[in-house]
Amino acid sequence: MQDEPEVAVLRLGHRPGRDDRMTTHVGLTARALGADRVLLAGEASQTRETVADITDRFGGPFEAELVEGGERVVRDWDGTVVHLTMYGLPVQEVEDEVRAAHADEPLLVVVGAEKVPFDVYEAADYNVGVTNQPHSEVAALAVFLDKLFEGRELRREWVDPEREVVPKETGKRVEPADEGD
Repeated sequence: MQDEPEVAVLRLGHRPGRDDRMTTHVGLTARALGADRVLLAGEASQTRETVADITDRFGGPFEAELVEGGERVVRDWDGTVVHLTMYGLPVQEVEDEVRAAHADEPLLVVVGAEKVPFDVYEAADYNVGVTNQPHSEVAALAVFLDKLFEGRELRREWVDPEREVVPKETGKRVEPADEGD
């Protein structure tokens, strides 16, 4: 969020054809819930384009980048690395410590697609589980970001949107952004 060190989300292990929709949802969730950018390891150019299009239409700032060697990104990250895994320590036990670390340095949040190499578990500063039951990486990312930002991400203001969703009790409404603001 503003005036805080960067939060980047690394989608590790994208499998074209199989993970396209899920990887897109990782990127959109990262954007909507306070991360500054998503790093997409693998053949995820369509996902990058989709997330960039949503950012153009509904506002930013947010970046979607293709990277080679996701494990290298983890090893070379200059800051704190959190790997979301159902095998990790319960988020409620480490959230304060992770938040304190993020106050001083950038945070990389790693979410896997296929089996994550053990090197990632070893390189991460924190292996964190939002539950120790099988679940979606998108759900884990959403819960983790909400806990990290303590709900502030839900009040985020978007810069230069073309369109805005108008909250309604029923129905759907999207309008051109008010250029007067």
